[in-house]
Amino acid sequence: MTLAHGRPYLAIPGPSVVPDRVLNAMHIPAPNIYEGALVETVAGLIPDLQAVARTKSNLAIYTCNGHGAWEAAASNMIRSGDKVLVLSTGRFAAGWGEVFARLGAEVETIDFGNRAPIDLARVEAALRADSARAIKAVVTVHVDTATSVRNDIAGLRAVIDAVGHPALLAVDCIASLAVDPFEMDAWGVDVMVAASQKGLMTPPGLGFVFFNAKAAAAKSDTASWYWDWSPRANPSAFYEYFGGTAPTHHLLGLRAALDMIAEEGGVEVVWARHAKLARAAWAAFEAWGRGGPLKINIEDPAYRSHAVTALRIGGDDGTRLRRWVEQKAGVTLGIGLGMAEPDDPAWHGYFRLGHMGHLNAHMMLGALGVIEAGLVALDIPHGDGALAAAAKVVAEA
Repeated sequence: MTLAHGRPYLAIPGPSVVPDRVLNAMHIPAPNIYEGALVETVAGLIPDLQAVARTKSNLAIYTCNGHGAWEAAASNMIRSGDKVLVLSTGRFAAGWGEVFARLGAEVETIDFGNRAPIDLARVEAALRADSARAIKAVVTVHVDTATSVRNDIAGLRAVIDAVGHPALLAVDCIASLAVDPFEMDAWGVDVMVAASQKGLMTPPGLGFVFFNAKAAAAKSDTASWYWDWSPRANPSAFYEYFGGTAPTHHLLGLRAALDMIAEEGGVEVVWARHAKLARAAWAAFEAWGRGGPLKINIEDPAYRSHAVTALRIGGDDGTRLRRWVEQKAGVTLGIGLGMAEPDDPAWHGYFRLGHMGHLNAHMMLGALGVIEAGLVALDIPHGDGALAAAAKVVAEA
């Protein structure tokens, strides 16, 4: 028998759960794309998105996913042959580096592995070694969705400044925007990319590139007509915001999502909610791990994302657990990503819990309860007291 009938819960690290209010906002006839309400809606979206990103920088919106936002940013930042320093703490910074390489950049990658944040001392050494100032951009992620590490972006900017290096600082916030604290202007980030389908609670399909005046001055020769960020950030006609037809219903959904963030009390309150719910999940995982093989991938809580937790359980238990909780209880967990190749048996020993966007206490505690049921049903060793530990975190003032 299955108990999965009912509303399913997509507890993966993106796309995140789309609120009914966002879905309902999208469920209307297509609006006029030339004048009227849609034009006014977009005019209001820009400052609200800037407020979430904590920036006054330019904003270009693309009809694409996060990979499209990568290409948009990369193609506007560099000239063919430019050198880019990629700081990899998992799958996604390396993936963005591949985009730069395909555009003709010379990519140097410092790989910090799958279980640790950026080592700022190593970055400082690499920048000091670049006496010719050949590096045009330092590229990384705020949160790597595969490993669930959260990097110290303010510290990274401090290192770049201490060296006196002129490189642009470009940061992927696809997983972290509106989840983990991020201060684009205060932290000195020149380019930031994000997408609609995670903390912004809107279906996949919108990519965002925020860029400051320093980045805008880059003399790129790799941006095509469609990816050029200049007309999107400073359009002379409405259609230039989107390089053609506006993604109408996504914009309507995004408007509703931003309204929800504002009504909750603003992005600081949203950050605090995510932090508490993440701590509840960690408390449960740590309790289970005291009596079994389950381990949180990032050991130090200071470097754990509030958007996703990557877990190591070994053997084939990650896949077994994921399949049980989905088929028997209607909860979909994330696959382990980038920890092993899919044809390697070790691939099955990882999974991830997404906890971003439209999420409250009963959703988190419900997902944890289902995971415990799966551990019991599959006879996977685990410690006691996990649900009580998570409930205690939720109950704290």
